[in-house]
Amino acid sequence: MVEPTSPHRVAVLALDGVFPFELGIPLRVLGAADGHYDVRVCSVDGAPVPTNAGFAITPEHGPEILATADTVIIAPTHPSRLGPELSPAVAAALAQVRPGTRIASICTGAFVLAAAGLLDRRLVTTHWQSAQLFREWYPHLQLNEDVLFVDGGDILTSAGAASGVDLCLHLIRTDLGSELANRAARSCVVPPFRDGGQAQYIERPVPDDNASSTAPARQWALQHLAEPLDVPRLAALAHMSQRTFARRFRDETGLPPHKWIIAQRLDRARQLLESTSLSVDQIASDVGFATALSLRQHMNAELGVTPLAYRRTFRSDSGRR
Repeated sequence: MVEPTSPHRVAVLALDGVFPFELGIPLRVLGAADGHYDVRVCSVDGAPVPTNAGFAITPEHGPEILATADTVIIAPTHPSRLGPELSPAVAAALAQVRPGTRIASICTGAFVLAAAGLLDRRLVTTHWQSAQLFREWYPHLQLNEDVLFVDGGDILTSAGAASGVDLCLHLIRTDLGSELANRAARSCVVPPFRDGGQAQYIERPVPDDNASSTAPARQWALQHLAEPLDVPRLAALAHMSQRTFARRFRDETGLPPHKWIIAQRLDRARQLLESTSLSVDQIASDVGFATALSLRQHMNAELGVTPLAYRRTFRSDSGRR
C-alpha cells in the first residue's frame, strides 16, 4: 500500500513521438487520488520531446528522476520510432531505475519493456493494432491483446490508448483501496471499472479478397447468419469437397469455418446491441445462436463481457431501455 503521509513518486517517461493523450493519463488519474501520488514527467535527456500531434513538450525533468521513482510509467510512441532494440539513450535512462521499482507501460510502451528484457516469462498486453508487430519482434513473449491490462506485480502492461485510465485506476485500487479509486474515477468522469477487455474493440472485417474461392460462400453466409451454417452447406455453395473448402477457408481467413461463423455472428450481435433496443433473446435468434444463453456464453468466451454489459458500454441511449 502507498503510505498516505508520503506521496508515492511516479515518473512518466516521454519518448520521441510520444502520444500526448496517453502521456497525460497518469497525471490526470493519479493526480485525482487526493495527493497520494507525486507524478512527474521526464525525457531521456532532459530535452524537449516531439509528439505525434504536431507539437513538442518540455518535461520538467531529465532521466535522473527515474532513480528516485517508486513507480515508472512508459508512455507510448509509435513502434517505428523505437525498433526492436533499445536505443543507447533509452537504455541509459532505464538503467537509472532502481531494482524493485514498479514499472508499467501504456499502450505501445510495452515495446520498450520488451526490448529491455523486462517482460520475459510474463503474460503481457499492448494495443491490439500493434499485436502482430509485437509478436514478430518478440516471438518468445506471451502476448494477450484481448485484455485491458495485465498486472504482473512489479511489471504491468496496458492495452491501447484509454486503457491507461484503467491501469492507473487499478494502481490506485491496489495501493489505496477501491473507495479512493472510485473517487478518482468520478473526478475524471470515467467508469471505475470497465467490463470486458480490449477484444470488444477489435475490428475483424471479412477479408477483402475477391479472388478468394471461398469469398462468395462467405458473403452468402453473412446474409444468412440466422440460418444453420455448417461446412457441408457452405462447401456445396462453393462447389468444393468439404475437406478442400475447410482447407482453403482457413488459408484465406486464418480461421476454421465454424470459428469464423461464430465471429461474424458475434460482430452482428454487437452491432444490434449498439444500435437497437432488441432483447438479447431476439438478437441471439437474429444472428443464429440457438438461445440467449449461447450468445452470452460466446460473448463471455470471446470478448470477456456479457451482452447487457456490452450494451451499457456502447449504447449512448442505454438509459431509455
